[in-house]
Amino acid sequence: MSKKPVAFITGAGRGIGRGISLELASGGFDIAGNDVIFDPQNKKTGLFEVKECAEALGAEFFPVQGDIAVLDEHKRMLDEVLGKFGRLDVLVNNAGVAPLVRMDILETTPESFDRVWGINARGTFFLTQLVARQMITQVKKSPEPKPCIVFISSISASVSSPLRAEYCISKAGLSQAAALFADRLSEYGINVYEIRPGIIETEMTAPVKEKYDKLIAEGLVPQKRWGYPEDVGKAVAALAKGYFPYSTGLVLEVSGGMNIRRL
Repeated sequence: MSKKPVAFITGAGRGIGRGISLELASGGFDIAGNDVIFDPQNKKTGLFEVKECAEALGAEFFPVQGDIAVLDEHKRMLDEVLGKFGRLDVLVNNAGVAPLVRMDILETTPESFDRVWGINARGTFFLTQLVARQMITQVKKSPEPKPCIVFISSISASVSSPLRAEYCISKAGLSQAAALFADRLSEYGINVYEIRPGIIETEMTAPVKEKYDKLIAEGLVPQKRWGYPEDVGKAVAALAKGYFPYSTGLVLEVSGGMNIRRL
């Protein structure tokens, strides 16, 4: 049984998931980090690079291979986490994908829609359902510490991007899932939160960097810069540490002020 609180982070091998992992590692958590790509020989990028960085910060980092879009893998992943640490205090639903090709909404294909929806919404929903049942069992055995769940959605949950409709729809669905789980789990004292990142500098946004550089320079983001994975990580850490105990269902935007309505 780990003496530290344990966080299970999906999509932990790069980008926002990496930033969350390192912020929680420095904040006193042990980490179970999930990713589809699992290459123990690669210490320069991916899950095992994150493992080395997290352990340098004093955390124990347990790599968990799995594709959250494949529902049959969920129980095995959870069993591995519990077998390693004996507990699970925080689930961070971070794993997500963008469309392989940006297409006008009038051209969106069923194949692209199903791929994005299957990972971003369907897989995340059913993994959360499984983990929620485990957390309820833990709470019934011991009411403290209270576990929590954090959904990483996107400003695209409420902002239109007609060139990637399937992504926006998946994130809007994820946002509603967060609200539903917050409602259902409130009786057990299990808080559920949603974080909506804005324009974050990651591999996912690299193909459109020039476009967003221009938009940021023109004033799209009031704080006039890209967001970084650690910006999202710090927000997750605040929630995971229990700094918002009376705010289940909270939607926290990390977007440099893009949520401000301006003329």
